[in-house]
Amino acid sequence: MKKILLSFIIGAAASVAAAQPMTWHPVDQMPLLGKAVDDSSTAIRYQRIPDSLETKVKRPDLMWLGRHSAGMALRFASNSPFISVKWHNREKGLMNHQTPTGTRGLDLYTLLPDGSWTFVNTARPDVNNHNTAARVISNMDPEMREYMLYLPLYDGIDSIFIGTSPEAIFTQPSVNLPERKKPIVMYGTSILQGGCANRPGMAHSNIITRRLNREVINLGFSGNGQLDLEIADIIAAIPDPGLVVLDCVPNVNVEQIDTLLVPFYNIIRAAHPTVPILFVEDPLFPHIRFDKEAYNQVTTLNALWKKHYDQLAAKDPNLHYLPADHIMGLDYEATVDGLHFTDLGFLRYANLLEPILRRITLPAD
Repeated sequence: MKKILLSFIIGAAASVAAAQPMTWHPVDQMPLLGKAVDDSSTAIRYQRIPDSLETKVKRPDLMWLGRHSAGMALRFASNSPFISVKWHNREKGLMNHQTPTGTRGLDLYTLLPDGSWTFVNTARPDVNNHNTAARVISNMDPEMREYMLYLPLYDGIDSIFIGTSPEAIFTQPSVNLPERKKPIVMYGTSILQGGCANRPGMAHSNIITRRLNREVINLGFSGNGQLDLEIADIIAAIPDPGLVVLDCVPNVNVEQIDTLLVPFYNIIRAAHPTVPILFVEDPLFPHIRFDKEAYNQVTTLNALWKKHYDQLAAKDPNLHYLPADHIMGLDYEATVDGLHFTDLGFLRYANLLEPILRRITLPAD
């Protein structure tokens, strides 16, 4: 009876919210954080790599994943007493190890007076449809607030609108946070893309964005962080990055490290001669304690990664290295499937990265 009553109350509240007068605002002109390329290079605004790569990349999955909106966030300001969102997901897929709120949902944060960001609520997707309209938060005092809306991690978005009360102000943000100068550029795998955070704001790249109040560009491609030189070209074209993080060891093999790592590095270094580059090892996943083949693979790749790093660092003082030891903690409880991080895993990784990134990119702090 309690469950039936609760369902009725939730349904009634949603009906009341839907019945409220509302104005839908396009966000095409609102600042979009986390995009490596110009809007003019993509037919759809909310994708991470340019359309021109369609005929250049060797694996179709890389282009497909590049159309996912991982790490992107919209900024806006409003004094509306409620915020709604309606959006169209390009895909309608479900995964057996990640929540729909993580793959296809959106996360709303607001800026506090001290300059920090705090979670407001999640826009949950309609798992049966491409289109969703969701009330994110209701019954607020009608005061101006700065907002950041994180986009889906494992899906793309064709269109998005923000709903407010008709009399409310909906405008450009007045505060330039997160800072967009010298963005942190992260390149990697499914873990960087956000697998398997329960909601977009818990991916470690997004946690770092809030912690440092610095834009982070997420170039994580599930299963496809394979040192494609086309992605190195994208990184090279980003104006004045503050740091480049190379975190792709889980997706590469010995041959790829031996043949592609140095050319990948050279492309970035030619464009950004003094930008710090952080090399990250493959995490020590829990199951490799028992799976000896997996253990040999991880340790072999990490040793080879470190060997190439040492050779490059002998001539380049702006290189840094993060070993695998404490990426997920030491209790083996931070993954959903032995490989991909839970929210706990992402939080631990962000806690490990934050002081390192501060030391490298924000020395004045």
